[in-house]
Amino acid sequence: MERNHIGRSRGDVIFDGIILVVLTVIFLLVAYPLYFVIISSFSDPIAVAGGKVVLAPIGFTLDGYKEVFGTNTVMRSFANSLLYTFVGVCINLMVTLPTSYALSRPDFVLRKPVLVFYLITMFIGGGMIPTYLVVRDTGLLNTMWALVIPGALGTFNMIVARTFYTTNIPLELMEAAKLDGCGNTRFFFNIVLPLSGAITAIMVLYYGVGHWNSYFSALIYISDRDKWPLQMELRNILLLNAINAQVNRVLTAEQLREKERLEALAEMMKYSLIIISSIPVLVIYPFVQKHFVKGVMIGSIKG
Repeated sequence: MERNHIGRSRGDVIFDGIILVVLTVIFLLVAYPLYFVIISSFSDPIAVAGGKVVLAPIGFTLDGYKEVFGTNTVMRSFANSLLYTFVGVCINLMVTLPTSYALSRPDFVLRKPVLVFYLITMFIGGGMIPTYLVVRDTGLLNTMWALVIPGALGTFNMIVARTFYTTNIPLELMEAAKLDGCGNTRFFFNIVLPLSGAITAIMVLYYGVGHWNSYFSALIYISDRDKWPLQMELRNILLLNAINAQVNRVLTAEQLREKERLEALAEMMKYSLIIISSIPVLVIYPFVQKHFVKGVMIGSIKG
């Protein structure tokens, strides 16, 4: 049986060509900065600073990575970030999942008032100074808990999880469990959680990326460098590049040599550290990508 092929008009071809060109330009604008960071991490810092690195590494070297892995402060901050992310995600899950499940139950009397209370926090915040005073007065200042407890529950994440429970955990399942003598707590831990692998993966990704990339909270609450997360150490290294603009006095020869050494060290390390700090997220994301898309669709369509 022959198929009738409908010919494409000249306007359709022109339109498709324009779309292809626009998408190609957008792709290059997004991809090239990432590519530049990668090739710069393997290039000579002088060539990078001179603007000679454009399409390929110049003066291929691994000195930047050697400096990163050989610097105690960087490796300590990397370990701190791993610890803060792990502990923070565990606390987030322990708070978000039970709260979301409780707010998804129609038999919870205070469901609407509590939900409104949480929604208000999405639009009205206490401010940085009141939050700092609370953290200080509760004894959390300069501790790991100042980075993980204040943000233990994200309202948007809670709404996404609540929508998942509402649409994927039928009421009939709870009624059947009650007939067998199962209470709410046991039903949540023995039945709901095993059926919530997708939303749990979404919460791990959302909260994990947030903790891993966070530096502002550490900038405010952490004064001891031994407790800095990796992003704070990266920020400190990047700021070393601005030394020239900050120095307005005459330097001795020894001070000048030390200044040049720090600038070269920062130039070598900054791109390498950016790559290293991105690896955990790049490794985790492929495993939760399908759950990530599902979670976004749940929150956008059925929320």
